[in-house]
Amino acid sequence: METKQFCYRKANFQISKAPTFVEDSSKKLKKIKKQIKQNIKHIDKAQAKMNARHEYSILIVLQGMDAAGKDSMVKHILSGVNPSGFNVASFKQPTAEELNHDYLWRVNRELPPRGHIGVFNRSYYEDVLISRVHPQIILNDNLPNIHSLTDIDDHFFENRYKDIRNYEEYLTRNGYVILKFFLHISKDEQKRRFMARIQTPKKNWKLSSSDIKERHYWNKYQSVYEKAINATATEKNPWYVIPSDDKWYSRLIVSDILTKRLEKLPLAYPTMSPDQEKELNLAKQLLQDENKY
Repeated sequence: METKQFCYRKANFQISKAPTFVEDSSKKLKKIKKQIKQNIKHIDKAQAKMNARHEYSILIVLQGMDAAGKDSMVKHILSGVNPSGFNVASFKQPTAEELNHDYLWRVNRELPPRGHIGVFNRSYYEDVLISRVHPQIILNDNLPNIHSLTDIDDHFFENRYKDIRNYEEYLTRNGYVILKFFLHISKDEQKRRFMARIQTPKKNWKLSSSDIKERHYWNKYQSVYEKAINATATEKNPWYVIPSDDKWYSRLIVSDILTKRLEKLPLAYPTMSPDQEKELNLAKQLLQDENKY
């Protein structure tokens, strides 16, 4: 599947022109599911090689409006990955301990180890998204020279964008492959999914009145997403804006992008040194000689 049209490597993203829908997946659902299954197999094989060498780590950043499909994305495209080399972290309202540190402190604690695939279901980008829609949140951070809302201006967020670009560059130099996905849905589709949560008892727990209240800030969220993506899309760490009104198509696109990125890595199982080969031969001999004693 061609995915280049979803990739942004510089400040040329216009959210109003980005599609939220490709086509109805029901027409090709069997084929789509088959391709996703094949992609999962490729991802699992690549992860096994990564885990054997401990050189690279994959960090998947998932962002999107409420009900964009972040949880189900993890479930459907990473369900076949060895759980011993896979972890998911979610970043919600900071705890008291987290507020006593800089905003990236809690992120560092959740980074996947070398050889692992990690998913941030929401991420450090919340600190330039929801915090820009509701800047009063930042007053809880006890930052120097930030004492009122007037102190939280465009310059403040430009510095945070710079922090994030530098942080991601640092991670990349240290073996992290960062894949940033914005699951882009329409306001009508979000409403449809919210109604489905209300009408389906087993999904009632997923919805709260605060989710509905946040819809009043829809246009503001669209604006801050556009600003954040344009400010942090780079050649090495681009953003992928995924049309997500149809969940199966979004899963296909994300799994294709992840598979292709893994294929570009120089992954292979470790080769044995002469000393290691001697150890293996010794182990083999000991096993063969067990019954002699």
